Amino acid sequence: MTRARAMVITRPGHMELQEFPLPPVGEEDGILKVELCGVCGSDPGIFRGKASRAPRPYPLIPGHEMVGRIHALGKKARRRHGLQEGDRVVVEYAFGCGRCRACLAGRYTLCEHFLTYGSMVSCAQPPHLYGGYADYLYLHPNAKLHRLPDEVPPEVGVLVSAVLGNGLRWLTRIGDAAPGKAAAIVGPGLQGLAGVVAAREAGCAPILVAGTGRDGRRLELARRLGAEITVDVEQEDPVEILARATGGRLAQVVMDVSASPAGAATALALAGRGACLVLPGLYGPQTQVPLLLDQVVVKELRLLGAYSHDFESVEAALAVARSGRYPLEELISHRFPLERAEEAVRLVGGEAPGELPLKVLLDLAL
Repeated sequence: MTRARAMVITRPGHMELQEFPLPPVGEEDGILKVELCGVCGSDPGIFRGKASRAPRPYPLIPGHEMVGRIHALGKKARRRHGLQEGDRVVVEYAFGCGRCRACLAGRYTLCEHFLTYGSMVSCAQPPHLYGGYADYLYLHPNAKLHRLPDEVPPEVGVLVSAVLGNGLRWLTRIGDAAPGKAAAIVGPGLQGLAGVVAAREAGCAPILVAGTGRDGRRLELARRLGAEITVDVEQEDPVEILARATGGRLAQVVMDVSASPAGAATALALAGRGACLVLPGLYGPQTQVPLLLDQVVVKELRLLGAYSHDFESVEAALAVARSGRYPLEELISHRFPLERAEEAVRLVGGEAPGELPLKVLLDLAL
């Protein structure tokens, strides 16, 4: 194989199948043969032209939740990663330039040059293959790779880098989740469910998850993952329920992943005195979120933004996946071949009436 198929967003709202030559491999870089790529909740926004930290550099290959096998790896890269050709790995979203102030401080997820897979690097110039919606992925010299243990199915491996890694970093390292702390999660989507796993791993109790009437299946899965309390906010008041469960103390760690202004307000109301409110969800660049900020003052809350995962959190996520303690396979709801990537993205973006997906995969073997 000397060429790779890839689904390319040529401009907002337009995706097409293209082919690219496989790049040459030097001593420091490599190529991944992609097996599975998850469709992230951010991918529909990238498809539609939504900017994040900077305008999208179209054309680009989306996809940043990759599992695959090492196809080729340079000599120095093999030594640095401790990997060989044929090893199955997960690849982190961000790799960073390694030279800006953020990268030099170890915060490569905030790289000033936005070097991330599937979202902020154009495919117009070689080596082209900077996204997971493709047969092959270029492994940049700064790429962060993690070997996937043989006992972890690749379907679960897809969840490790972004979904579980995100949840563990956001709740435990940023939100200070710890044994005995009550936790509240607003939004039972994929990241909310990963948050349940993270809160359970941290020893939080009780764990409350709030959703809406259409989230019945997701709330049931939240209970299977370890949430003691699930609430349909259209039928019940989650603040009253959590107050009864905690003797009025409410939650010490709260996360809003609802992408809804109403969800942010609910999260703020669920926070007890001195709590940490983690805000990793994106509400939209033009969306104003009204909050009763007096609550932040009188309860001395900490409001903390959270963005992506990092090396340490992905390693922790691998350990969770390897433990087998959670039915993570149940988070996979749909599979599509590469050629149907646009359909998959539109499904995740809410354009399929009556469908409420969890993790949607592109399966390169289909």
